[in-house]
Amino acid sequence: MSENTTNPGQTSSQNGSNEDPRSAYREEGFPEQDLSQPGTTDETMPTPDHGEDSYVGTGRLEGRRALITGGDSGIGRAVAIAFAREGADVAITYLEEETEDAESTAELIRSAGRRALLLPGDLRDEQHSTSVVERTIGEFGGLDTLVLNAGYQKNRESLAELPTEEFRRVFETNLYSMLWIARTALPSLSAGSTITVTSSIQAFNPSPELIDYAMTKAAQVAFVKALAQEVGEKGIRVNAVAPGPIWTPLIPATGWPSKLPEFGQDTPLGRAGQPAELAPAYVYLASEDASYVSGAVLPVTGGKGL
Repeated sequence: MSENTTNPGQTSSQNGSNEDPRSAYREEGFPEQDLSQPGTTDETMPTPDHGEDSYVGTGRLEGRRALITGGDSGIGRAVAIAFAREGADVAITYLEEETEDAESTAELIRSAGRRALLLPGDLRDEQHSTSVVERTIGEFGGLDTLVLNAGYQKNRESLAELPTEEFRRVFETNLYSMLWIARTALPSLSAGSTITVTSSIQAFNPSPELIDYAMTKAAQVAFVKALAQEVGEKGIRVNAVAPGPIWTPLIPATGWPSKLPEFGQDTPLGRAGQPAELAPAYVYLASEDASYVSGAVLPVTGGKGL
């Protein structure tokens, strides 16, 4: 059950209230827990709010055909729910271990009256990354809204103890797959299409224990700014969202159980964010409301500076 009854897609003037953002969601930290990667929703305590009970669409993405990588849980699920309720058909990628989460997300997409396409597999495989684009286009008859959201992070004790196979996994998940998918999708994107990347506050304010993850997030910002210049003349917009501390299954699976009681407490708003609070940013960037926005990085950080 959602902890918040406010529709995250509306402003306070629209819903008739001026809710204090400090208390809109859980104010305290989170219990210690250490999940195995990739982490699933039913294991995460308390359950993240993806907007299941609160997001109400207004048709801003009517008729769109979207592909969201890592769309099974966390930020990806919240975006999938919002996109479907705004009128888009939605394809999601996920790992086989995340099938239960993915099927739950697909049910939410279909309950909004939109088509859902499930694309299991590991995006570190180039052929699979290519195929998810091709299958989405084949199923939906095209693609015009791409969200490159899949990511992997793990706590690092020090650079000296960072195994090659681990930073390779981070780079391949966060960067290689992004490049492969975008490269494959671009020839099918036309004027009015959008690409949105999930970067991070870590791109600008890196933590040493996430050094390899932070490196990939900074590289994603460069990717967004460079690609926006290349494809702007074709009428395609490219942007990024930079989340701060957001409560998703990835967090308790990162390997820092002792930090969870303080997670998000250092933000000016004094709490961690929920996936439902990210979704409106992605809707905005994909919609005509952002028709003159490209090459931008939109922070959703609870007030923490980039």
